[in-house]
Amino acid sequence: MSDGPTMFVEWDDKYSVGIPLIDEQHKELIRLTNGLYQGCLAGDAAAHKFFFHAIHGAMDYVKYHFSAEETILANVKYPRLARHKKQHEDFVLKMVEDVKSFQGGRKFVPNNFVRFLKEWILSHIAIEDTQYARYIFGLKKQGKLDGVLG
Repeated sequence: MSDGPTMFVEWDDKYSVGIPLIDEQHKELIRLTNGLYQGCLAGDAAAHKFFFHAIHGAMDYVKYHFSAEETILANVKYPRLARHKKQHEDFVLKMVEDVKSFQGGRKFVPNNFVRFLKEWILSHIAIEDTQYARYIFGLKKQGKLDGVLG
């Protein structure tokens, strides 16, 4: 047995959007992904039980994070907010579909879901979230957001 948990994905500062609240939430999403991964390593029966409980917490946190992010983007009148929200909605629908498949007894869903979660989170942060961060800091540089982001 190893001394510590195997990390499936690790936070790297290159994923930082420069907004402390959002960066902390992104780090939590990575922690949740790693927790789900650990459950997958535990073997079929243990993974099934762990995943069943953990996925609901992960879904709640994802919705919480998306809501926080969308509120910030609405407050700064981000022009691509509708597109960003649609990506969030599509992600949540995929999560719900996977949970239904898992509850229906489909084999290997936890492993597939964890891979999907990792890829989606990292690509979404690297592409979409970086774009809104540039927009927000452009506004801040122009003096239009004084004090809004700390």
